[in-house]
Amino acid sequence: MNNAQGHTPRRSHRVVIFSTVVAALGGLLFGFDTAVISGTTSALEREFELSSNGLGFTVAIALIGTVLGALLVGRPADLLGRKRSLMVIAALYLISAVGSAAATVWLEFLAFRFIGGLAVGAASVVAPMYIAEIAPAAMRGRLVAINQLNVVGGILLAFISNYLIGLTLDDSVAWRWMLGVEAIPAALFLGLLFLIPYSPRWLVKQGRTTEARAVLEKMGERNIDHELRDIERSLQNGDSEPSDTLFQKRYLLPVFCAWSIAMFNQLSGINALMYYAPRIFESAGFSEEASLLQAVLIGGTNFLFTALALFMIDRFGRRPLLFIGSIGTAVSLFLVGALFMAENASGHLILIGLLGFIAAFAISQGAVIWVFISEIFPNRVRAKGQALGSFTHWFMAAAVSWLFPVFAEGLGGLVFIFFGLMMALQFVFVWKIMPETKGTSLENLEHALDVRNATPRHATSNH
Repeated sequence: MNNAQGHTPRRSHRVVIFSTVVAALGGLLFGFDTAVISGTTSALEREFELSSNGLGFTVAIALIGTVLGALLVGRPADLLGRKRSLMVIAALYLISAVGSAAATVWLEFLAFRFIGGLAVGAASVVAPMYIAEIAPAAMRGRLVAINQLNVVGGILLAFISNYLIGLTLDDSVAWRWMLGVEAIPAALFLGLLFLIPYSPRWLVKQGRTTEARAVLEKMGERNIDHELRDIERSLQNGDSEPSDTLFQKRYLLPVFCAWSIAMFNQLSGINALMYYAPRIFESAGFSEEASLLQAVLIGGTNFLFTALALFMIDRFGRRPLLFIGSIGTAVSLFLVGALFMAENASGHLILIGLLGFIAAFAISQGAVIWVFISEIFPNRVRAKGQALGSFTHWFMAAAVSWLFPVFAEGLGGLVFIFFGLMMALQFVFVWKIMPETKGTSLENLEHALDVRNATPRHATSNH
């Protein structure tokens, strides 16, 4: 085909895949930073002479930073661009790792862990957004899901790293190495970011169309002129409303969908299980050592089924996976709740129920949430919309994680019944409201949604 007509020969997607893998390192660090603290709590208690409340706040400070990072990153991601924002995030990870490991007083440690939380929250917004904007429509689900796979991979990596360091070093210094070793992947992440291109959609938004054309050509886009016209049209303001204001009538559907999917993600109880797995298993009758082993099984199952979702999300679509996940998680949670309320219930049955829950979650909500939120918003407000979805996710993560021990103690198995009911409600949301975003360019998706007038079902497209 002729370049003058806007056509380029179909090329390898090597640049797209390389850029995706690099950006997804932000997800790996996201998972690592979130989980690494679990191996240091006893040492931190001794080092800084913390009470139980002090220890709880020490663990929670990074999550507070995560909420703020997700909330505040939207504007910088538009001003600096996705690539430069990822560079800042990588630098924050590096500073946090080195500073936390070297801290000599508690407040200093809190400050560096808070910085790491800011990086986690910002990465949960910018990394999937960048990947969604460079990915061809037919590959976008799989590529954005790589970020989620890296998140759960980072969690496993943190557990393995903590275990190995704990075996080889004295307790008095092991915690510093557990936290400091994150500097290695953070530095690698920062260095590799210099090798990836800017988002072509961000370049067009900045009026740098020539550079956007060059990036699209490098990405193997088959019809560059058509793609550029689509992007430019999506960025035009067709009415009197400010095009970059998120909370307006025309964006009601994307805002509601992003908010809902982020709420349901945490109302499944996933973070309660991840943060309190050993405690849950101990209450089910397992010994402390066996409880730690069951927690490893939970993490391994999460990784395995997230990897499986990677190959399913573009083949079957977002809605079918959520239908499957809603049913699977609800049934598993009802089973676990009933077993906890029964007398002399088998701990192994509870383990099976929780493994079933984590498998159903990982293959659905775990993979779909960041893909869907990165797709559903128009180019004009994608950064702000992604920030809203991520903020909602992390705010609910903080609330559920904070309140779970209280409600579990007072309600016992009923807390799992509540989570199961939330998954049944999610099924209704997916059935009645959620649009399908599979296999449609971001610009065509925006047009198909017709956010001002059309019903959600009109958004479905398999082009």
